[in-house]
Amino acid sequence: MKTLAVIVAVLVLAPAAGARVSLGVLGNTSRFAGQTGQHSEVSHVILGWGQGASWGARLSVQLASHGPIPMIGFTTSRGWPHPYEAITPLAVANGNGDDYLGALNAAISSWGRPIFIRPWPEMNGHWNAYCAFTASGRSKGAAHSTAAYRKAFARIYLLLHGGTADELDARLHALRLPGVTHDYDVNPAPTLRVVWNPQGYGSPNVPGNSAQAYYPGNRYVDVVANDLYDIGGKAEWAANDRLYRAHPSKPYAFAEWGLWGIDDPAFVKRMGGWAKTHRRLILLAWFESRPGSIFDLATKPASRAAYRRYITPLG
Repeated sequence: MKTLAVIVAVLVLAPAAGARVSLGVLGNTSRFAGQTGQHSEVSHVILGWGQGASWGARLSVQLASHGPIPMIGFTTSRGWPHPYEAITPLAVANGNGDDYLGALNAAISSWGRPIFIRPWPEMNGHWNAYCAFTASGRSKGAAHSTAAYRKAFARIYLLLHGGTADELDARLHALRLPGVTHDYDVNPAPTLRVVWNPQGYGSPNVPGNSAQAYYPGNRYVDVVANDLYDIGGKAEWAANDRLYRAHPSKPYAFAEWGLWGIDDPAFVKRMGGWAKTHRRLILLAWFESRPGSIFDLATKPASRAAYRRYITPLG
């Protein structure tokens, strides 16, 4: 029966060979369309912890500018330009973030259309508060451990997809986690797709900080994603390929990809070729279209032309 369930999941969630890839961007979609000719199906935004909790039933209005398919990322931090950690992975695992998760669940239900939710991306990057390690490779303790992350992510997944209190309690108690206090709206996949999004390699690149160390298990992930940047003419393609191969039953996405302050059309061309030869790829989301950003294609004419030639036709 388990084998049959895996086959069904692959048939439902994985695109057929040659299927069109959804294209997206973080930032101004109209400006990006002018640069590249891309019709962005997916509009990406990253929120701090607790941000947007008051949207509730008005999310359909609020997200009109992030459609037709929003991709909502969120972190454990709050405050800008001086962010601070608002909650730890262990606290979320233990239910201390359920008010926010409940608000997101209701907002997703109100939206009622396809949406990606991207909790705590690049978790194996030391610059994120929810990473288990410091830049030097030192453990940050139990509240930020990979075990805490895995359980917190599973809780996020279960509460956002929803169910009755009894159903959720049974699933949470199987993980040795506290239950919930009320029913949650049901947001089924693939209308809601929860994205698990490490980097292909850890930073620091120590064994305990690998992408797989943070993986919560197949039943708590709808889409596996990577963030891939060309930094100084080098992109970690080998690490990306390992991540893709590690999850053969999951749709795959590049939730962020871009050029780190350089004009390198070869990177863009290679991405176009990769997209055509990897049948489980469902999304390419460029980072970013903000004017003046080091990732902005306005200052990268060769890459901008390559994007129009190799990426835009994929959508």
